[in-house]
Amino acid sequence: MRTQPLTSCRRAANESMSRRITPRIALALAGSALGILAPPLAGQQPDSPAPKTSPAKSSGPAQAATAAPNPGAPLRISLHDAMALARKNDPVYHAALTDAGVVREDSAQARNALLPSVDFNTSVLYTQPNSLGSVKFIANNAPQEYVSQGNVHEQFDLSSFAAYRRTAALAAAAKARAEIASRGLVVTVVQNYFALGAARQKLESARRAAEAGEKFLQLTQDLERGGEVAHSDVIKAELQVQERRRQLQEAQLALLNARLNLAVLLFPDFNDNFELADDLHANAPLPPREEFEAQAAQQNPDIRAALSAVQAAGLDVTSARAGYFPSIGLDYWYGIDATHYATYGPDPATGEGHVKNLGSSAMASLTLPLWNWGTTQSRVRQAELRRDQAKLELSLTQRKLLAAMRSFYTEAETALNELTGLERSADLAADSLRLITLRYTNGESNVLEVVDAQTTFAQASAAYQDGAVRYRVALADLQTLTGVMATP
Repeated sequence: MRTQPLTSCRRAANESMSRRITPRIALALAGSALGILAPPLAGQQPDSPAPKTSPAKSSGPAQAATAAPNPGAPLRISLHDAMALARKNDPVYHAALTDAGVVREDSAQARNALLPSVDFNTSVLYTQPNSLGSVKFIANNAPQEYVSQGNVHEQFDLSSFAAYRRTAALAAAAKARAEIASRGLVVTVVQNYFALGAARQKLESARRAAEAGEKFLQLTQDLERGGEVAHSDVIKAELQVQERRRQLQEAQLALLNARLNLAVLLFPDFNDNFELADDLHANAPLPPREEFEAQAAQQNPDIRAALSAVQAAGLDVTSARAGYFPSIGLDYWYGIDATHYATYGPDPATGEGHVKNLGSSAMASLTLPLWNWGTTQSRVRQAELRRDQAKLELSLTQRKLLAAMRSFYTEAETALNELTGLERSADLAADSLRLITLRYTNGESNVLEVVDAQTTFAQASAAYQDGAVRYRVALADLQTLTGVMATP
């Protein structure tokens, strides 16, 4: 701290020292303070009515990002462009799509199993003849027998119908899980996208704070040479400079990591030559609570997946109980079964004449289940256990939805309200640093107050950027329940 004798010296040397040092430094410091505290911190709080766009609504691959004017220029990417690129390249999302596609094909195969099948078989059977010219194996008809027939087969049983309906329910559940993965990917993209924007803003703040620290160190050294401050002020200012330099390096590292994380998520060729088109502090409205709750209740994929799982489990029970009921088989054959591979040949009984070999036959069969040592009862009990478990999971999913609706909206509302205060705190911290620096220049403040103001400014700036990212992520969390993304 400065002492009273030093203050007396300032008044005594006012004609010489103040004209040579203080006015020059005061003007330089005031200009630097106004420059470093310029408005990059300013941003508008979202409060306008909510335009809604679906997260699935995005430009095509040819329009996924704004083309650069020349090959070396960075690619400008909007948030919706980033979502489209992530959907093309994210393996987790594509794994969910693959599962949905596989289950959809299972449903198609189960449907086809209900329809008649058509086969065509051709075979020749040779049996050694005996001494009388007949065959040695009485089950066979002739030494040479040719069979060439088409067969239409149809099987009717309750299990096949239940299996088809079950696969259809599983396909609906897989489709809902793919939508869950899509909405979760939106949250990941939003978090990484705006984390990069916040890291860039933090780097600018850290750079301005470092420049301010350097200028303040120069100011204290000049004042020390003029005998106006103690050497302890210079030491404190230098310590502050070292801290600001470390914070600048950390901010540079955080920006690099944020850029790399987003590049990994978006580009298959790992392209990090891009820039963001959307502003972190642009207006992003919060939808009304009533509208949000109505959309969440009607468009939630978790509930759809759980309901489809219950339906599939119920059809498992039906399929197991089908083991108690008979099944019916129908077959129709058309072709030849003759001693010659031809449409016409001799009469098989006499070996003479010219008869037509082509013909048809049909068969109907009824299979009655009688005894299988309790296997059917065991399958029914097994399916009922799965059905009861699916119902419990559906109840839990419904309760989680109610809790998430309240929690996510309150989180977004709180983040929005706090964002106003964080913006105001950042502005106040900037004004405080500017005024305290001027007071120190005029000898009305001490070095500890300046250092505290610099620290408060750095913390308030970082908190404002983090608060903006938190609000954006909270909006993305809302769309996991509604499927509607609030955008500027």
